[in-house]
Amino acid sequence: MTSDRLIPGNRTHERIALVALVQAGTLPMSHLAGLVEQSGSAVRLLQRACSSAIEQDAQPALFDLVPSEARYKAAVEVASWAALPYLVATVLDEEYPYQLRTIHNRPALLFVEGQSEALTSAPGVAVVGTRAASDKGKLRAEKLVRAFGEAGITIFSGLAAGIDTAAHREALRIGARTVAVFGTGLQKVFPKENASLARDIVRAHGALVSQFLPKQHGAKWTFPTRNITMSGLSLATVVVEAGETSGARMQARVALEHGRAVYLLQSLVDDHEWARVMVDKGVGNVRARILRTSRDLVDGLSPDAELRELIPA
Repeated sequence: MTSDRLIPGNRTHERIALVALVQAGTLPMSHLAGLVEQSGSAVRLLQRACSSAIEQDAQPALFDLVPSEARYKAAVEVASWAALPYLVATVLDEEYPYQLRTIHNRPALLFVEGQSEALTSAPGVAVVGTRAASDKGKLRAEKLVRAFGEAGITIFSGLAAGIDTAAHREALRIGARTVAVFGTGLQKVFPKENASLARDIVRAHGALVSQFLPKQHGAKWTFPTRNITMSGLSLATVVVEAGETSGARMQARVALEHGRAVYLLQSLVDDHEWARVMVDKGVGNVRARILRTSRDLVDGLSPDAELRELIPA
């Protein structure tokens, strides 16, 4: 299939064009959604990429980009989704979560298994932390999840071992809604030990979310990318336990860059210099807060709260 046979605005063709651009890998994924929106169509962007005429104001990297075999593979990939139980939303679709539209490095493509309304039907908080969690850290995560769940807040986490697993399991135990944001494709659950947990989340009317093609394996770049998307989906991020190299630390920084509220537990601030710096100096003009009680966050996320109250001073 060549790009000139794709029709702008045709839902299937837009997906094929977007996958071709994703698989080409020469455009930064953090910029792809914005480029598609500027063009008004992934098909038009692909046609530009395949054109031999270079406009003066165009980025040279857009051209000589996507070979015909890549476009054919993209069509095969999109056709395979028909057999999968996923909602597929591009950045051009109405189903694309509105929270994600507010971050500059939003994903261009999203796959959702389960209840897609779980992403937007209630305020969401990301509860994250280290994979090598202590018993105290897990108990703290569970206590927070109980308070948030009882307040009707949706629990986002990353399905990783440690704090993430504790957060998801406690949400399920108390009947709170939880959403797992994958660092892999939805067909490649990581860690494998959490495959049954993923199924439980879907059965409990939660959702599994990924920005990666369904068969994408985890890699060093996919998990930090996942943290960016989890921050965008959540109104606030709570870090329970995290060392210097933890992805949760990275998510806290990214969330501050997004203008989202970030809360760090007092125990975390006491133990780690990076957490103290994030509270004292923050990122730009936005600083993290110390979460002393769950009520500090719950009150800010109540239905009558102003959005400005979610942003640390």
